[in-house]
Amino acid sequence: MSEESVGVIRFRCAVCDAKVDIGQPLVFRCPNWTAEDPYHALRLVQHDARVAPVFESANPFLAFRPHFAWDSFAAAVGLAEPMRWGLVRELDARVADIAGTGFVTTSFQRANALSDALGFVSFGGVWIKDETHQVAGSHKSRHLFSTLLYLRSVEEAGLAPWGSGGSRRPPLAIASCGNAALAATMLASAANWPIQVFVPPEADSIVMSRLAELGAMVTVCSRLAKDPAGDPSLFRYREAVADGALPFSVQGPENVWCLDGGRTIGWEMAATPVDHLFVQVGGGALARCTIGGFGQVGPLPKLHAVQTEECAPLTRAWRRATTGGGGIAEAAAHWREYMTPWETEPHSAADGILDPETYDWIGVVGGMAASHGAPVIATESEVLAANEMANEHTAINASHTGTAGLAGLLAIRDVVSNHEKVALIFSGSAR
Repeated sequence: MSEESVGVIRFRCAVCDAKVDIGQPLVFRCPNWTAEDPYHALRLVQHDARVAPVFESANPFLAFRPHFAWDSFAAAVGLAEPMRWGLVRELDARVADIAGTGFVTTSFQRANALSDALGFVSFGGVWIKDETHQVAGSHKSRHLFSTLLYLRSVEEAGLAPWGSGGSRRPPLAIASCGNAALAATMLASAANWPIQVFVPPEADSIVMSRLAELGAMVTVCSRLAKDPAGDPSLFRYREAVADGALPFSVQGPENVWCLDGGRTIGWEMAATPVDHLFVQVGGGALARCTIGGFGQVGPLPKLHAVQTEECAPLTRAWRRATTGGGGIAEAAAHWREYMTPWETEPHSAADGILDPETYDWIGVVGGMAASHGAPVIATESEVLAANEMANEHTAINASHTGTAGLAGLLAIRDVVSNHEKVALIFSGSAR
């Protein structure tokens, strides 16, 4: 299979159908995105939807390299294959120096003790993708590494207005209070790139200390009187981008390049066919990328997007979309009527999925519809029980957020047959 036959050829907006050629530099959002109308979402259009490893490597960014959008961009703007290989190897080595590990294909195995505890038979059960051993302890680094590779490609091609690096580089920017912020700062440090991190007042103190150690410029974002409903950290992030910072977020509508690397999770998992896929959902990029990756390799499992009873904007949007006359396509065209910010201040042990909006909701809703899945709301007791079961029956040390997919399985265990295969993603090391 030639490299030219597998790459991403363009972006297309799921809302307004705007198209962007893959070789156009410094495109992060739909060209019709504005501060007044941010309700747009680019998606990747692959030349050949069938994805398979092209090279022998434990690093997914090397094994699948020709399938990536960043690699298609780099080829389109004239970077030769050795330089593209070199970018991955160089940055991965620097990341390993900071994080203690480079990028790896993480394990996806049957959790025998957990499967037994849940009553599955021997040919059914629970398979867990263990992302706690990924860079920075979570899947977030996958989304961000493809963005960093893209930015370095822009520089190497001579298309960056700030030159090839150094003191003229504009800062990267991200809104996050947890795993994404930590991953972003580690990657930025590895590339010697300044980074601004926008966090809420309740940000974890351990994360805040680590961000400071790594040199991040952290801004605590309290709600301002002018702010509409939604996340004040995201609003401050958007203001920084408007002032010249570069999007380094893990929300697809803000930074389409984060969807590129995120697909590797689905590509890796899809080699093992499963019946159900439970994914914890905050902003939604993980679920969107995972089901999208599955669809490029093999049959789709039923996708169940898991949120807590404390904060479930995706489930509300799903109900609006599936009970209305226009369906999913109608919902995408009328974003503001379907995906609305959660009104109350949520609290949960799974605090990493309490985003007031599911930013990548169109892709997640579409994935559930295509796979005949449905969202699941987990109670707080199920969130706590899931983490306790994970600690008791597996050797994976994941946070409550990271085991929230299991909480979704507990919520609907009675409708999942004992002989079926269930996939979960444990992501986010417990601190």
